[in-house]
Amino acid sequence: MSEPGPETILPHAAVERILPHRYPFLLVDQVTELVPGVRIAGVKHFSVDDQPVQGHFPGMPVVPTAIMLELVTQLGAVLVLERPEMRGKIAMILQIPSARMIEPVFPGETVHVEAEVIRLRETFGELKGTIYRDGAVVAEGQMRFAIANAADVLPDNRPPAS
Repeated sequence: MSEPGPETILPHAAVERILPHRYPFLLVDQVTELVPGVRIAGVKHFSVDDQPVQGHFPGMPVVPTAIMLELVTQLGAVLVLERPEMRGKIAMILQIPSARMIEPVFPGETVHVEAEVIRLRETFGELKGTIYRDGAVVAEGQMRFAIANAADVLPDNRPPAS
């Protein structure tokens, strides 16, 4: 008998209320741990049908490194934006000062992602993230992001749907 998976703290629908991303670019499947403003963990299952892997190394598809970094950043954005005072805000990547892909991730695999705040201010933040497959680190990085009013950034000056 297999062990139960991690408990879902925020299901996919709750993540959609926080982030403006939608299919196929919303990458966070579920949040499994959350310490507001400090740390977050989540899960992503990469399907063979996911669009980002369709054309990446045909014949031997692999999840692109940029998608892995975006996954960490989206999870970090949930960590920062889930707080009530951040309603109507959006986070945007400014810089990735360090990142490394240790092993490839393939369609059909599930990864566990962790992100931790390094620095957080009203309009700026920095986080570090790690991606694991079966308990082993497959990627890690550090990201810096801006925090802005969603109405100033999104098309038609509309905040993300709630």
